[in-house]
Order: sequence, then structure tokens, then C-alpha cells
Amino acid sequence: MFVEEEIKKIKARNARVEAEKAWEVSYFRRTVIATGTYLVVLVFLIIIEAPNPYLAAAVPAIGFILPTLTLPFLKQRWLRK
Repeated sequence: MFVEEEIKKIKARNARVEAEKAWEVSYFRRTVIATGTYLVVLVFLIIIEAPNPYLAAAVPAIGFILPTLTLPFLKQRWLRK
């Protein structure tokens, strides 16, 4: 009985950890963060009356997206060595 309960706890924990990992690498999460970054920077640039705020706000959002696309490749390469 005790062993079965421990196994259930371990399986529940593993399911939670897998779900959290899936969230961390999901395109949905990346899109939400990039969009939020764009909107916050856009509002700031509009408030300070910066030139071309719509284009300038894209720079930090793209700066977030690019590493998320390249890091998985680099991680796999690093893990192989």
C-alpha cells in the first residue's frame, strides 16, 4: 500500500514536471512573451515620442525570439559532446 502511494506521487510529480517543461519550450509561450515585450516597448516609445516606434519596438521582441530558435540546436550539440 505504501509503495503504491509513493509510485502515484512520483507519477503525478513527473506529469507536472513534463507539463512545465512543455510550457517552457512551447511556441505559445514564446509568442506571448514576444508580443508582450513588443506592446510594452511600443507604449514606452510612443510616450517618449520616439521616431518610428512601431518598427523600433520590434527590435527587443526579435531579440527575444532569435535566441529561443538557436538555443535548442546549440543545446543538442552540447549534449552530444
